[in-house]
Amino acid sequence: MTAATDLPFADLPLFDDRRPVLRMRPGKALHHFRRLLKDKERTEEVFPIFEALPWSGMRGAATRFLLSPQGRYLSGREPFLPALLDDHAALRRMAPGSLAHAYCDFMESEGLTAQGLADEFAKFAKGKPPFHDRFQWYLNRVRDVHDLLHVLTGYGRDALGEACVLAFTYGQQPSPAHLFIGYMAAFNIRKTVASPAPVLRAVREAHKSGQGCPRLCEQAIGDLLPLPIEDVRRRLKIAPPMQYRRAHAIWKGMGIDPYNLLGRDLSGGDSGALPQAA
Repeated sequence: MTAATDLPFADLPLFDDRRPVLRMRPGKALHHFRRLLKDKERTEEVFPIFEALPWSGMRGAATRFLLSPQGRYLSGREPFLPALLDDHAALRRMAPGSLAHAYCDFMESEGLTAQGLADEFAKFAKGKPPFHDRFQWYLNRVRDVHDLLHVLTGYGRDALGEACVLAFTYGQQPSPAHLFIGYMAAFNIRKTVASPAPVLRAVREAHKSGQGCPRLCEQAIGDLLPLPIEDVRRRLKIAPPMQYRRAHAIWKGMGIDPYNLLGRDLSGGDSGALPQAA
């Protein structure tokens, strides 16, 4: 009998019957968020928060996409996004001003790789049973577009930028964890850094902006990368992050480094500080 891992993608079931049905566990989410606050580089604390505050509609959304012509097309063309996104030599051959160049600039300046985020998730999943289904491919894409969202939205890897990216993402894939981390992080910034910076308005603006955008994970990333980044933003209806920029300007005017707000430099490392998860 053929092992599930040997089956062609199209022959895999939509969902592995062994997948557990996740339930809301706000106490667990709060526990891991408090641990994350103590050390913003503890990326592994983010994944249990998403597991504890699941998006109830994710299975339905994934099913609709996986069975659609676009889903079937992309599963064959883009089987694993990190392989595409980490080939900077190929991306750099695309036109200057393209999304590809902006993405490479961001990842190289931050010392990030797409594979690094996948590796962080692998650490979280270690010891758990693997699931052999098409849903896993969809989950991987949800995770792997996180840094592309940073580039397209203009939100950096500072504490407020990460909160805004997650609030923006809620509009595309409404896991309660996105809003939980985004707004809790914003309240923590306001509590820790006394300033007139519009922290909560920046997160609300990101939340609202994400509501009008199509899901990036369901787009043909290979087709978007060669395009001028401003064209991609218009196509995806991504508005400029005005309140976020205003917050940065206020902090800089006060002599406060937005990337060291909470006493810890968030640049560098192998993966984004607050990635997406299922």
